[in-house]
Amino acid sequence: MLLVDFYIFKGLKLLVKDNFSTNTNTYIYYTYWGISILFYLALGAIFLNLEEFVNPLNSSWSYLFNSVIMLMVLSKLVFSTFHLVDDVFHWIKKGVIYVFYEVGKKDLPGKAISRWKFFTYLGAGLFTIAFGSISYGIIRGRFNFRVLKESLNFNHLPQAFKGLKIVQISDAHIGSFPRYHSSVKKAVEMINNLKPDIILFTGDMVNNLADEVEGWDKIFAGMQAKIGKYSILGNHDYGDYIGWPSMQAKEQNLEKLKQYHAKMGFDLLLNENRTIELNGEQIHVIGVENWGKPPFVQYGDLAKATKGIPEGGFNLLLSHDPSHWDEQVIKQTNIDLTFSGHTHGMQFGIEIPGIKWSPVKYKYPRWGGLYKEGSQYLYVNRGFGHIGFAGRVGMPPEITLVELT
Repeated sequence: MLLVDFYIFKGLKLLVKDNFSTNTNTYIYYTYWGISILFYLALGAIFLNLEEFVNPLNSSWSYLFNSVIMLMVLSKLVFSTFHLVDDVFHWIKKGVIYVFYEVGKKDLPGKAISRWKFFTYLGAGLFTIAFGSISYGIIRGRFNFRVLKESLNFNHLPQAFKGLKIVQISDAHIGSFPRYHSSVKKAVEMINNLKPDIILFTGDMVNNLADEVEGWDKIFAGMQAKIGKYSILGNHDYGDYIGWPSMQAKEQNLEKLKQYHAKMGFDLLLNENRTIELNGEQIHVIGVENWGKPPFVQYGDLAKATKGIPEGGFNLLLSHDPSHWDEQVIKQTNIDLTFSGHTHGMQFGIEIPGIKWSPVKYKYPRWGGLYKEGSQYLYVNRGFGHIGFAGRVGMPPEITLVELT
């Protein structure tokens, strides 16, 4: 990284030396090295306190610094790559002139070799875009909640449930948020303003530990639904990604998380279902434990979860991983509408009219939004929180409102 810094500094001097005053250039140079030195000092401090840094309960800080590393490294690599292209062209040009004019034997006619700076300028522009986009994603993007709405029509929806308003959230990863960050309370207010009949949470309440929920449970308990709040577990909720002193400790952590779901007012569905009745008519809410393609574990048991549900009813399914819909739901069940999460939209992408893209599509073809096969629907929520990278670039955290007609 230090070698890259020196190389970038060479390109920086090339860009500014003829465009600004000597004093301004000096200020730019000191600013560049000041930021880089602060970064290296912070990196050193982390290595000196590595045990504390990797503590799962400090995820918000560790993910934030991961993001700063990504910001610095990716942005600098963008600039240095384009500057390298300029250098390559420059040295090829010098080599060609050397061969044809035999520099060293006689003087080169005309002026000195001019430096073409096009790719260096292009790299500087892309560096600015990358740095700005990632910085926004870290500082603001991960807290900028949006509400996405869908209205779905079903011929056999019981009349009593016409206009049913369902709010879905998913992948809270609550340990990744700065402690008691105001954005979470604001998101809860946004949910309540939608006046939902049902609230669904489709897994990954935490990164690893149930203790991440401490304090947040009261805020999540403030979500209000006229009929009920239902939840399931996601792959991160089982504590499979960290070491445990014993299996008993891991089981106790999961049990504690289940208790937190109850404190937050969620009816946690563990391969089971609930019947909702209005005016003598019914719909069914089904919840499976996490089911994903390997290496993700398959705790989910759809046959067990749907046991006792009559044929021909209207059925909603909560399944964390959208892969499950393709593997076991469509064309094999009478489940009308499935809610999933898991992908986060990779916390990076482009969604503008006519363009919907995220790198995660190459792993999960159904990664965000609404999908339909025959008469069956899947909605994939892009996530409430974040993990690994403490930011969201072009992929804001999502609150989904689905109205049934």
